[in-house]
Amino acid sequence: MIKRALLAVALMTAGVTYLAGAAESEAAAVHRVLFDNTKAETAGNADWIISTSQPDPLGQNADPTSETSWTGALSSWGVALQRTGQYSLKTLPAGNTITYGGSGALDLKNFDEFVMPEPNAPLSAAEKTAIMRFIQAGGGFFLIVDHTASDRNNDGWDSVRIGNDLLTNNGVDNTDPFGFSIDVNNIGTENPVAISSTTDPVINGSFGKVRGSIIRNGSTQTLHPADNASVKGLVYRSGFTPGGTTGAFFTTATFGSGRVAVWGDSSPIDDGTGQSGNTLYDGWNDTAGTNAALALNATAWLAGTPSGGGTSSCASPELFGNPGLETGTATPWTATSGVVSNDTSMAAHGGSWKAWLDGYGSAHTDTLSQTVTIPSGCSQAVLTFWLWVDTDETGTTAYDKLTVTAGSTTLATYSNVNASSGYQQKTLTVNATGSVKITFTGVEGSRLATSFLLDDLSIKGA
Repeated sequence: MIKRALLAVALMTAGVTYLAGAAESEAAAVHRVLFDNTKAETAGNADWIISTSQPDPLGQNADPTSETSWTGALSSWGVALQRTGQYSLKTLPAGNTITYGGSGALDLKNFDEFVMPEPNAPLSAAEKTAIMRFIQAGGGFFLIVDHTASDRNNDGWDSVRIGNDLLTNNGVDNTDPFGFSIDVNNIGTENPVAISSTTDPVINGSFGKVRGSIIRNGSTQTLHPADNASVKGLVYRSGFTPGGTTGAFFTTATFGSGRVAVWGDSSPIDDGTGQSGNTLYDGWNDTAGTNAALALNATAWLAGTPSGGGTSSCASPELFGNPGLETGTATPWTATSGVVSNDTSMAAHGGSWKAWLDGYGSAHTDTLSQTVTIPSGCSQAVLTFWLWVDTDETGTTAYDKLTVTAGSTTLATYSNVNASSGYQQKTLTVNATGSVKITFTGVEGSRLATSFLLDDLSIKGA
């Protein structure tokens, strides 16, 4: 749409160390984790549960000491968390529905993290939306998939298809929200290697340093950092570049205020014990990988706490002033005249006001910026915003561009090629501390109009 001139202008499990001191110092900090069992997680030889007592595993044994204290191929995972004293674990039993914002005790709003271990039945439209809203609001989502054609209940849906369906048809953001897709492949037996990192909390958590993992028929992920700059591959197949966009076997990302992890095989989480009649494989203790450390460190990171217990010194409220622009003025933003607008011809995402950059159909540059201070103790910040790209341009050439920067670092660039029918949420990682200036710069060419509309912006330390 053309923008008019009159616009308003110490447990040892598979080499995993339980840090008793950290647990004791934070005994009151309980992180709530819900494991899913509604999507045929026990179909065929699968037994992806932490206990047969559901929803509360403590009903089977209130003081578990080993993997056999609870029954399920994920009992080692559950028991290791339980023994720290830092986690409250529940299972969403078969026959239930995944919800967010409801009144039930097992509604996702009551948890910090949701674990979906190799789902084998499709998610409903409402369930996909619930998961996405949960993540946006700050929840952690841990998805474990398997290889293509691993349809254990013969309903036409395997975990690879289910995962990709969530990414592309969720009712919240269907435009690659996490910055990765799950590859439709089946890799036989390999031992992928972890990236070299001294700071990543999943690779170097208090549950142990991750050297790598195992594939015993699994799949990989392809990363799309242009869609979500926070996406990061942590474990890669041999022959693929660590930190590259292909061959990733374990991937993390942020979305909204929440966190996401995906693992390409269920074999690493299988502890070899479970319900009678299942043929299980002990990948948890397979020395070819450090699977226990990877699962537990990732669980801690997704729950929003340093791995193995303890507290983070990063306590961050909203850092932007006037994040929804609802004061009707730019302050404390700095903006080109006319950018902050309540013109009803292009609606706001929330409330009445938004930032409208460009849209003139002639050579033009608009900016919106604000300087924030990322608190001490935070290693980075998560920037989210809702963006609507409306254009008269056609084709695949980027004539008009919106660039997002943090100081001198370019975080992302969007263009007329990214046109959409409405607002879409974007999530970017700001790898900076202290004072940093966040700037949105829209540059329009000389012919056809492209409008970049921004609303409900947020930045929080992480």
